[in-house]
Amino acid sequence: MKFNILMIIAVLSSSLMFAQIEKAPDREEGEGPWSQLIIRGATLINGTLAPPMGPVDIVVENNRIVDVRVVGYPGVPIKEGRRPVLKAGGKELNAEGMYIMPGFVDSHAHIGGRSQGTPAEYVYKLWMGHGITTIVDPSSGNGIAWTLDEKRRSEKNEITAPRIKAYTSFGQNSKSPIATDQQAREWVRSNAKLGADGIKFFGATPVVMAAALDENKKLGLRSKMHHSQTYVGSWNVLNSARSGLTSMEHWYGLPEALFHDRTVQDYSLDYNYQNEQDRFGEAGQLWKQAAPPNSKKYNDVMDELLALDFTLTPTFVIYEANRDLTRARLVEWHQEYTLPSLWDFYAPSRESHGSYWLNWGTEQEIEWKTNYKHWMNFVNDYKNRGGRVTVGTDAGFIYQLYGFSYPREMELLREAGFHPLEVIKAATLNGAEALGMENDIGSIEVGKLADFVIVEENPLVNFQTLYGTGAIRITENNEVVRVGGVKYTIKDGIIYDAKKLLSDVKEMVRKDKKSKGYRITQPGIPMD
Repeated sequence: MKFNILMIIAVLSSSLMFAQIEKAPDREEGEGPWSQLIIRGATLINGTLAPPMGPVDIVVENNRIVDVRVVGYPGVPIKEGRRPVLKAGGKELNAEGMYIMPGFVDSHAHIGGRSQGTPAEYVYKLWMGHGITTIVDPSSGNGIAWTLDEKRRSEKNEITAPRIKAYTSFGQNSKSPIATDQQAREWVRSNAKLGADGIKFFGATPVVMAAALDENKKLGLRSKMHHSQTYVGSWNVLNSARSGLTSMEHWYGLPEALFHDRTVQDYSLDYNYQNEQDRFGEAGQLWKQAAPPNSKKYNDVMDELLALDFTLTPTFVIYEANRDLTRARLVEWHQEYTLPSLWDFYAPSRESHGSYWLNWGTEQEIEWKTNYKHWMNFVNDYKNRGGRVTVGTDAGFIYQLYGFSYPREMELLREAGFHPLEVIKAATLNGAEALGMENDIGSIEVGKLADFVIVEENPLVNFQTLYGTGAIRITENNEVVRVGGVKYTIKDGIIYDAKKLLSDVKEMVRKDKKSKGYRITQPGIPMD
């Protein structure tokens, strides 16, 4: 069954049993951990805005970095006397000629869903195959107990999976609708006792929102919010930031905070929020209704968000189909990496959230291209003025595939005006800071955990080399080849062959297609 967003909220807020996906099997992949791991000779691209530097040797002991040592100069042999010595029982990984980065953080990463037909192993391997070592599951759609159990298993490295932060959808499992400040505070306290890392909000009355955010912050937990358009008239991003929200997801609620000559979006008079084409089509007209860049209203809103240390997680990638539906449908990885059930879930439907292609075309895409220009301008300005921006994908909807959507989000930040080093910072240290984990992850520094991404191509030159399918290149012999893809993903000092993880996913998809006699076709075109 497919749900629109209001149905999702209703289900998450009820006491009904969750339709849970299949949990990940016990881990069979990965080498290690070892008492000592030395990664030899890589060029370091850190999450701190420092320029690339290498060759370096990185020493890990008991899952903590104990040394990051420059051991030479490019183009000349490394003098062995400069190098740290491997201890008995240790492991050396030769990364000469390669590039090493901190493990990537996906700040908005749903762990599949029954509606998508995506087992956890499929999702995790797509993420790990793209260097993602930490994720935030916003709203725990499989149920908070399910997510916390997977979090525990990942912490112990019993499964092949990123580190998991479990956020609960506000009101999840409440026996009745939350309508008062006291009910809000009680629910927040009970959520904390369950062990959740934070809360994902969609919206509520101002009284409930203010109480819930205040109580959550007092308890030291983090929070995210998709500002539903059903509530932005009375509660926008500024209200949330003032009340202690950690980060906003997507962009809803931000243009509304920037209104300067109106109080409500210029909805068509026959608009219906339950009509997905209305909802997404007219959302593409919203940013041009906001205050223009560098106007007093624009600067006042930005300055206040900056002063509140507020985080933006734009998830540009999840809406990219709005400005180019054909590209989103035809990206090459769908053929070999998208499960049949997920492809069916993406199909146009009047009943499915994010499948709103009722009558989508040139006019809607032009509106969205303009929308992106204004949106990207704000995000880039925010970064330039010292604001925190993270990389989040929200994959599993709107033709965006887990894992593959991550480098695409990096490309879109680059399009917004970020320097490639700023993109890496958004993907690593900024994500860690937004989670309060900057002492453990986000950069390659002494004392931090052993989470790394190792690649054979310089990603700063071309982020497309981070795709699991690689980037196209022509050799001197005029031969067409693919280069790139993540070589190794290292989490907690365990070395994973990233390409083998993606090969496993490809085999899952192949078997599923074969058993069903299935092949991917485009909407409205039946299989032969």
